[in-house]
Amino acid sequence: MKNYQITEWCHHFWREQIRPGDLCIDATMGNGKDTQVLCELTGKGGKVLAFDIQECALQATRERLRRAGVPENYELYCRSHVHMDEYAKEGSVSCIVFNLGYLPGGDHSKATRAESSIEAIEQGLRLLKKGGLMSLCIYSGGDSGYEEKDGVLAYLRTLDSQRYLVICSEYYNRPNHPPIPVLIVRL
Repeated sequence: MKNYQITEWCHHFWREQIRPGDLCIDATMGNGKDTQVLCELTGKGGKVLAFDIQECALQATRERLRRAGVPENYELYCRSHVHMDEYAKEGSVSCIVFNLGYLPGGDHSKATRAESSIEAIEQGLRLLKKGGLMSLCIYSGGDSGYEEKDGVLAYLRTLDSQRYLVICSEYYNRPNHPPIPVLIVRL
């Protein structure tokens, strides 16, 4: 792994998990970088569902995907991630990805919150197929989400260890509240 950014760290594990034809969800599409990677990995026969509450995120993602020339295997929704269970069946999703915090370059008052993120994570865990992967990039520095970070991490500790493997890592020697990468595997 050449790049040590949190998203690249997560992408490494997605590449191990996702196969052409899979169904994947980008629960917080933002500017579409993760959506693009998911589209590339799932291929023409796959499907990517991407969610964000900001119309500007959909526009940025749509443009990114068009420029990248990815397969048209995606559906973009201007809806909260708490609605993803309306678009996929239980046990059908290979990989679900979250970037918690606010849209880079966007309105910081429109950040994810602990209550809705935990609700969406719970839904996502039901949607994952056995062996499925969920990745969380938890950003908490500055004005975004210390409460969300604490709430999500506390919730993850309660997950049944017979059903889920939760791996929480950290950039141990980085200053200024670096993001926390988390992987959850449905057993």
